[in-house]
Amino acid sequence: MARIDKINEEVRRELAAVIRELKDSRIPLMTSVVAVHVTNDLRYAKAYISVMGDDATQKKAMEGLKSAAGFVRREIGRRIDLRYTPEFIFELDHSIEHGAHIDELLKKYN
Repeated sequence: MARIDKINEEVRRELAAVIRELKDSRIPLMTSVVAVHVTNDLRYAKAYISVMGDDATQKKAMEGLKSAAGFVRREIGRRIDLRYTPEFIFELDHSIEHGAHIDELLKKYN
């Protein structure tokens, strides 16, 4: 496993823990970090976030995460020893929701 892959996984794990600790009502409990991709220079991290719920719930959750980005960055910097703490870019990920939909369809036809 390459060094950047280890960093991606460690940041993903810690980011998930920080998000669970956030006290923002816009971010539902069913919010998960699917993947994190940190740039090689450690300046930026794109975090793919899955939020179960309708479009309005997802939009509110992403707004909550974006408003908490500074806090999240400080917490990650405190928890992980990196030369630079990356700036987070949150992207909505629909893969878990899509997988659940496919499971529903398969159950209907079995």
